[in-house]
Amino acid sequence: TERMDFNVKKLASGAGVFFTRAVQFTEEKFGQAEKTELDAHFENLLSRADCTKLWTEKIYRQTEALLQPNPSARIEEFLYEKLDRKVPSRITNGELLGQYMQDAAKEFGPGTPYGSTLIEVGECERRLGAAEREFLQTSAISFLTPLRNFLEGDWRTISKERRLLENLRLDLDACKTRLKKAKVAEAKAGVSPGHVSPILFLLFQAEHELRVAQTEFDRQAEVTRLLLEGISSTHVNHLRCLHEFVEAQAAYHKQCHFHMQELQKELGRLPNAFALNATHTIATTGSATEGLSSPVETDTLKIEEVQAPATGTRKAKVLYDYDAADSSELSLLADELITVYTVPGMDSDWLIGERGNQKGKVPVTYLELLS
Repeated sequence: TERMDFNVKKLASGAGVFFTRAVQFTEEKFGQAEKTELDAHFENLLSRADCTKLWTEKIYRQTEALLQPNPSARIEEFLYEKLDRKVPSRITNGELLGQYMQDAAKEFGPGTPYGSTLIEVGECERRLGAAEREFLQTSAISFLTPLRNFLEGDWRTISKERRLLENLRLDLDACKTRLKKAKVAEAKAGVSPGHVSPILFLLFQAEHELRVAQTEFDRQAEVTRLLLEGISSTHVNHLRCLHEFVEAQAAYHKQCHFHMQELQKELGRLPNAFALNATHTIATTGSATEGLSSPVETDTLKIEEVQAPATGTRKAKVLYDYDAADSSELSLLADELITVYTVPGMDSDWLIGERGNQKGKVPVTYLELLS
């Protein structure tokens, strides 16, 4: 019974303090009560902390959306983390697309132009998907996790101490108000020096409560100040994490570029249904030009017999390095300028390229035509 009475009294006391603070806060808003102002440096620290929290949260949410666009998947991952369970590995869309392409190739026939191309493209898509999965995992660890730790750890601590400081400030201002009223009452009563009266006792009590409240407020203000100054360290930590995120993103795109370059080379070596159709058309119309020699013989191009046309040559900028597969092709270096043109019956995916006294076939996808 005594313990229950104690808890009831404690609850009543807490409710009384809460009500008093609410009244004090309301009176401050209407300018009817004194308010202790924090110094300018402290206010700047508070503003900087709020700004850091706001933008860290926005960057965190948008990075989450970038790495995992599916909201349902994000909610699932969040629930696994809250339950302290490992998030199951999820196949990426690229890996799934690659698997579909390779399964389709088996149905269409891996020996056909379409089937063999599906196999190569499907394998490339799987590699791109695997690179994406690695990038997502690395970014989550090196960038997302530190941002979330700040929001769920450091920021919560700062918010808790700020609320405590605000409560102590309200208590301090209430003590100042009580002391002011006690002094006014003493002046009106005209209490003579040395005479102990209830009003004088209230004055001494108000002065004591003010000293205690001021000490507690100053101590809490120092604690809060130290936490707010720690925001600078947070910025340094997040800067390092941002660099790691950029490195991970750069490595991912470099991998993707490499895989696509390799795919383009492989596709250049595979039989092309469009080239076969073009060759067939030339063969069927060849009887009309029996007396003329052609630089294209079925699918073999005689580079030494190819001559640049009088008109129709163009300048092209090389986009990527390219290693010639055989003597009929011309190796390329990124950013160099070459002259290009086409010859009758040539596969539309290729052009003849010339650099000085060198010439050979070059893939169109590696070029940017300038004129």
